[in-house]
Amino acid sequence: MGNAPEKRGHHKLEAWKQSRKLVTDIYPLTKGFPKEEMYGLTLQIRRSAISIPSNIAEGAARTGNKEFAQFLSIARGSLSELDTQLLIASDLGYMREDNPVFALVHRISRLLTGLHKTVRP
Repeated sequence: MGNAPEKRGHHKLEAWKQSRKLVTDIYPLTKGFPKEEMYGLTLQIRRSAISIPSNIAEGAARTGNKEFAQFLSIARGSLSELDTQLLIASDLGYMREDNPVFALVHRISRLLTGLHKTVRP
């Protein structure tokens, strides 16, 4: 198989794929934030973004739908946190409120809600 990562169940989930893309969009976006925000808003935004695909993956690795649903709920919470933090960054003038990252956040929200409905016990 070479150096290719092993494909696991979460690799097939569109919510996981899109949330990984979100993380890769967040890093360059926050790199442009003021340096004094490095350990404040920048760090919070990055942590929230990373939490989303991480919780999807962890939930998918669990044995039952109840546990998976719980981790999807955590991912949804992290996404809401991220949305709020991005809005604050926009309010502070660190980014434009029409930044495409908001559309991706909305898309992932719909994907997570749909996925959560399918696995909820």
